[in-house]
Amino acid sequence: MGTTFRALFAPGMAAVQFSIKTLIGGGLALWLAMRWGLEQPSWALMTAFIVAQPLSGMVLQKGLARLLGTLVGTIMSVVFMSIAAQAPWLFLLSLALWLGLTTAVSTMLRSAFSYSWVLAGYTVAIIALPALNHPLGVFDQAVARCTEISLGIICATLTSALLWPSKVELALTQQARDISKRGTQAAQASLFGADSARNDLLELLSGIIAADAQREHAWFEGHTGRQRARAIGALVQSLLMLLRLCRSVRRQWLQLDEKQMHALAPTLEAVGQALSDPHPSDIEVLRHQLWDKSSDPQNTGVERSCLARMALVLDNTMASHLALRDVEEGRSTASTVSLAVQRDGVSAILFGTRSALAFLAMACLWLATAWPAAISGMLLTCVVCGLFASKENGAQIGMSFLRGVCLAVPAALFVGQFILPQWSSFAMLCLAMGVPLFFGALGMANPKIAGTATSFCLHFIVLISVSNHMTYSVGAFLNNAMAIAVGVFAAVLAFKLLVFRYPLWKSRRLLNATRQDLVQLTYRDLANAETWFGGRMADRLLQFAQLDKDLSSAERLRIEADMHGLDIGDELIHLRKCLSKSKISMEGADRIFLSRVADVLKDPPASGRASALDSASETMLRALDQYPQSSDLRLARGAVLQLQQSWQRWCVSQEADNGIA
Repeated sequence: MGTTFRALFAPGMAAVQFSIKTLIGGGLALWLAMRWGLEQPSWALMTAFIVAQPLSGMVLQKGLARLLGTLVGTIMSVVFMSIAAQAPWLFLLSLALWLGLTTAVSTMLRSAFSYSWVLAGYTVAIIALPALNHPLGVFDQAVARCTEISLGIICATLTSALLWPSKVELALTQQARDISKRGTQAAQASLFGADSARNDLLELLSGIIAADAQREHAWFEGHTGRQRARAIGALVQSLLMLLRLCRSVRRQWLQLDEKQMHALAPTLEAVGQALSDPHPSDIEVLRHQLWDKSSDPQNTGVERSCLARMALVLDNTMASHLALRDVEEGRSTASTVSLAVQRDGVSAILFGTRSALAFLAMACLWLATAWPAAISGMLLTCVVCGLFASKENGAQIGMSFLRGVCLAVPAALFVGQFILPQWSSFAMLCLAMGVPLFFGALGMANPKIAGTATSFCLHFIVLISVSNHMTYSVGAFLNNAMAIAVGVFAAVLAFKLLVFRYPLWKSRRLLNATRQDLVQLTYRDLANAETWFGGRMADRLLQFAQLDKDLSSAERLRIEADMHGLDIGDELIHLRKCLSKSKISMEGADRIFLSRVADVLKDPPASGRASALDSASETMLRALDQYPQSSDLRLARGAVLQLQQSWQRWCVSQEADNGIA
């Protein structure tokens, strides 16, 4: 209650500005729709609230995504009605399959434009379900809905861009500082093997994914926004590389004996200090010292490899520092490379099935009872399923949505059935609806209650259903409100009953996907291999973290053991980069080795396969020894050894997992 009270009665200036902008955009859309005599002006008002976002670029992208989805849904609604208008059961089955398909595709896309597919799914229901009783008018319905929705998008976009514009690019700058700070903490924790290394890693990856998502919105804010989007892409890439190198230094460090560790401890401390407080002149001096020591024949091979990797850490520390400065200054010459994400086809199919079954359950209720208001319930089931069926916490979000419905019913009853019949002008209409919607928009600006507040605003508008020729009936209102509540409840119940939570099964699928990615790393273009692998692993590790609470201690150990796959990916990238920089022709020895690594990784690790890479590694090491030893070749040699040892550790770790397997 404290959060809600503060959001509604003690809001910040940004929340007040957002609420005012949203009301002005919605009011303008409603006035134009009523002035032009559109059939259901409330859709224009509702669309303005749907696309409302705190940042201008977000409104532009969400509006464009909604417009594209609406156009596709409009076309499909006409297609479905032309094919199955005379057979309601066939139409409802087709709509359920379409809803399942769009839910699955939106789950797979994992980008801001996945919203287009959500809209394409439930726009068919918005247009076609009310037209079931008069199918010949579906084309007029489609044109009307498309016009009203487009009007709402345009008005919301204009007001967001002209009134107190809040740019995504400015938020990106703060996000860049945050992930840079988290990156430094995660790199230091990995470098020194701190207990917090795993949590720091997950926090960094979470911040990187959030920042990468915002980059899409910044592209809609002009040249500077696109420059910052490119710069933050370069920052993410440098942080992923820095983290990879710090992890590799730690693995190399563990190969040293106690005497060697004692000798190199001051150097490691100096590198750690440089990470948190980078001064170009000091880093340059330390970097030259490290390269000189890595070439000293008095040091052992392991020491030289460890020192060389420390020097690379310093190089990437400066690169990430410069990338952050580019973000702050809004300049970049880097090409844009987005993070790749883990696309889980099986989960997409399951979520799509859940969405289709929830809608079919409500459709069966309508066919069995012939309840006229059930069409409104089916429509809300479509909307809730399209928005939330692909969410792991869909039931929780759905309950928040249902709370918004419960709050909207008494407010809409009072305003729509007792106040509006007494008032006749547009100004009085704005006053009657504007006060509840103003407080609702204040709630939308607070992330903690945004779901409930958004639901309240939308259903308040739906239940009042403003038009030029309004009719007032408490009975019809209560009937419609009951149908809406039943529709939302049906979706939430489906989310509760159809729960696809099999953590061990999902973890195995994610780990199999990791092995497939490692195979691709043996031949994938190096230009974007780091971002591609780092992004997919970031997404995957965060999913593992979500599974943590649902796994037993033995299963959790299995996931921790399989983290060796990340080490193997780091070493594969490191090896290929070193070989590429050395510019020597190994007469196919490197290709043969990488091919052998790919063959080994195609099968899962097992305790009896620990020596699978030994022969190929020895052959590769002999091939490397035939050439004059440069710093790149010494690093490549260390990468081959680390790759071999990481595979052995991965295989040995499976011995304790035989019971689970």
